[in-house]
Amino acid sequence: MSRDVTPLYIDDLSSFTKSLRHSLSEQETTPTHAALMNIIAKAAGARNYQHLKSKSPTPQASADVTRALRYFDEAGLMTQWPANTKIQGLCLWPFWARLAPRQSMNEKEINAVLKAGCGFGDHVLMRRSLIDHGLVTRETDGSAYLRVEQTPSTDALAMIRSLPNRLPLRVPRGHQAIQPVK
Repeated sequence: MSRDVTPLYIDDLSSFTKSLRHSLSEQETTPTHAALMNIIAKAAGARNYQHLKSKSPTPQASADVTRALRYFDEAGLMTQWPANTKIQGLCLWPFWARLAPRQSMNEKEINAVLKAGCGFGDHVLMRRSLIDHGLVTRETDGSAYLRVEQTPSTDALAMIRSLPNRLPLRVPRGHQAIQPVK
């Protein structure tokens, strides 16, 4: 059995529990995990668990987001740099979300934000990539960096939402971080 989340909405809790009790009382032995899932699904009005699962409107994360999340450990640190450019861009969005909006930062300040979540030791690569992917602009002399205000894509929002509590947040002195999008 998969460990996917399948939401269960029960219109009438009373009829659900009556149906569940009736189904369980017909069992001679303790039902297996799969059998119990089917009993619950039937009590909720579905033909079986697979039918309940197919009716579920829960959107799955895109394959790209799933791939990008593999580059982060349980603590939210980015452990290595992806080879694929599209995945690199997705991995940068949680860092973009932690940069102070509409405030100029110097190199030391932006480095502090990147170092807080970089577990592979190359925050400079990440800083350059933020610029290459259009998430940050930089003065020609490198004296000031500014987050580019834009609406994140669906995949970018999924990345930001997936790591809000896991990516360490260190805000440069004198700056405010935005709260993760909910």
